[in-house]
Amino acid sequence: MNTVLAETWPYLLLIFAGFLPNEVWRVLGVIFARSIHEDSEILIWVRAVATAVLAGVIGKLILFPAGALTAIPVGIRIGAACIGLLAFFAIRRSVFAGVMTGELVLIASAWLLGPLK
Repeated sequence: MNTVLAETWPYLLLIFAGFLPNEVWRVLGVIFARSIHEDSEILIWVRAVATAVLAGVIGKLILFPAGALTAIPVGIRIGAACIGLLAFFAIRRSVFAGVMTGELVLIASAWLLGPLK
C-alpha cells in the first residue's frame, strides 16, 4: 500500500490542488452563464479578451520561441501564422480552423526542412 501511495501522490496532488479548485469555478460559470444572452455586452467582451490572449500567445511564440521551435526560421513561423490567418477568414472566422491550419503548416514546413541546427 505504501508503494502505491508513493507512486500516485503527485497525481493526487494535481487533482486536489490543481483540478478541483478550478472546476468549482467552471461549474459556477456554467450555472450563471445560462441566464446571459449570447449577444450580451459581457460575452462580447469575454470573447474579445480570449481572442486577444490567444493572439498574444501566438505572437510570443512566433517572435520569442522556446525549445524546439527556435530551430524553425522566423520566416516560416510568420508564414505559418499568415496562412493560419487566411484560413481563419476563409473558414467562417473559425479560430480553431486558423490555429490548426497554422500549426499544420508549421509542422509540415519543419518536417520538409529536416533537422535544423
